Amino acid sequence: MVEETPNRDGAGAQGELFPDTALPDELVGYRGPAACQIAGITYRQLDYWARTGLVQPSIRSASGSGSQRLYSFKDILVLKVVKRLLDTGVSLQNIRVAVDHLRRRGVQDLARITLFSDGTTVYECTSPEEVVDLLQGGQGVFGIAVSGAMREISGTIHEFPAERADGVEISPPTDDELAKRRRARRTG
Repeated sequence: MVEETPNRDGAGAQGELFPDTALPDELVGYRGPAACQIAGITYRQLDYWARTGLVQPSIRSASGSGSQRLYSFKDILVLKVVKRLLDTGVSLQNIRVAVDHLRRRGVQDLARITLFSDGTTVYECTSPEEVVDLLQGGQGVFGIAVSGAMREISGTIHEFPAERADGVEISPPTDDELAKRRRARRTG
């Protein structure tokens, strides 16, 4: 069960975490093996979660032998959050409720959320005041800042091959000066 704590000040918006150009559009996706590496899960977990409906690819699902699932940025973010919740001992049943709640949010909305859990219930907090209220109530053993997971993913996702669902070719990103220096240092 995901419980929203009321936002007392009504604001809660911290500005956009990423400019719109930093996030892939809704047609850009990553195949299963890349999604696994980015989210830090096994392919067996990915396959099970897709087959049971926990986290299904929103861009393209598998449609027979040889077809490839295509996971969006948001899908991979949810995979990473599921992994973190599992690692902390939250039951799969409660994770399913949390994932259903997260699916209804846009990527920018997710950047404002911190999930807390007492091992039984998952709570959503969107402001520092909500976190304090939750902790003062004696609840909330651990927290997962969704924005932190977003930063991790956005830092590594560009290292993996992406493809568009409509088949349009994705041009490789151009390297800036810093990226060229890093690559030169690694190779030689």
